[in-house]
Amino acid sequence: MRVAFFVSFFPKLSETFILDQITGLIDRGCEIDIYADLPVQDSEAHPEVDTYGLREHTHELPIPEDGFRRVFKAPSLMVANLGKSSRVQLRSLNVFNYGQRALSLRLFYEALSCLNRKPYDIVHCHFGPNGLRGVMLREIGALQAKLITSFYGYDVSVSARHSRPHSYARLFAKGDLFLAISDTMRRRLVELGCPEDRILVHRLGVDVQKFNVSLHTPPDGSMNIVTIARLVHKKGIEHGIRAVARLVQTGFQVKYTIVGDGPLRDQLEQLIQQLGLNKVVKMSGWRRRPEIADLLAKAHILLAPSITADDGDQEGTPVVLMEALAAGLPVVSTQHSGIPEVVEDGVTGFVVPERDVTALAEKLRYLAEHPHERSRMGQAGRVAVKRLFDIEKLNDRLVEIYNGLNGQAAEKQAVMDESSAAARCDNANRFYSPTIH
Repeated sequence: MRVAFFVSFFPKLSETFILDQITGLIDRGCEIDIYADLPVQDSEAHPEVDTYGLREHTHELPIPEDGFRRVFKAPSLMVANLGKSSRVQLRSLNVFNYGQRALSLRLFYEALSCLNRKPYDIVHCHFGPNGLRGVMLREIGALQAKLITSFYGYDVSVSARHSRPHSYARLFAKGDLFLAISDTMRRRLVELGCPEDRILVHRLGVDVQKFNVSLHTPPDGSMNIVTIARLVHKKGIEHGIRAVARLVQTGFQVKYTIVGDGPLRDQLEQLIQQLGLNKVVKMSGWRRRPEIADLLAKAHILLAPSITADDGDQEGTPVVLMEALAAGLPVVSTQHSGIPEVVEDGVTGFVVPERDVTALAEKLRYLAEHPHERSRMGQAGRVAVKRLFDIEKLNDRLVEIYNGLNGQAAEKQAVMDESSAAARCDNANRFYSPTIH
């Protein structure tokens, strides 16, 4: 089976969920091509990128940033790609159907990246805006495959809210299948107009075998707390730092490691200094998977204080929650988006109201004072991950979804052909053309 992944960045250290799907599909015999919208900005990549030779299968969309250069290059590219692709190129310039995407020549350049490639069975678009791109490319004939779109967080909370009304109407009407990573997100997609009969909940997962349960206790008796996240508002890291400060004020010895990077780094470093936590909090930047697994094995608690940002941006279900549970760690997090579907309050960790620093500090203190509860929750978390978030089982299911979608299309096509043949035999004057989604 040939599958095209449409993503915004690749490889990206923070999007391990996409990497795990790609490598899992390759392990199951699929041929994968990756179309990346923007140049890769991460200086490092997880080991699997090189192990699986994924850079050789990654195609960056050839869209010049400079508008003049974009227009200047277009005529020569049109001539170079004449022939069977001429109609595709002309359709990509239809401003009446595709508006600014056609006027800016963006759709034209996107179409060029898909030309002269072997046909795909599935086009899997990650995040809603990439789904819109996939629908348009299929409409103009640059793609012919069945189209699946996975939604993750901002594309439901921010992108849809800040775009013009019904911005996903075209996608919902023309897409074949939509995958939500939580029941909460599924409900939001329905509210946005997504047909219920074309949505499946397909959760994110982790390779449980890559995470070892450890009862590591530092010789100085300190409590190791870790947060792994992009340094953006919706991660709520400011509230996590303030909660740790309160824990320190009660006399506990704490080491708090924040793994990740992002636009709020300077602001958070200033907060750490203001609260006198320079010797307590370490901001380590991004780390590759083996380092993260080692860090989790040496930690006692994962702190994930997610919030709804002022612009409405929300999480989906952060993969790090599942990684921590797989490593046998209790999680302290918030009642945010799909998080309560991963962290069962009182069983595998605690979930408290968003932005409630007092509640976060209280749960951290409780776990610091009750090591047997940390152990109990950690064991329950690993069992839950194996049952619900095992990436091997989820990738098996993803292949079944792909096969089911193609099989359904083939079955409907056979019905259509049979009906058309019957109509010809009866000399009927009716046109039979059911819509296939």
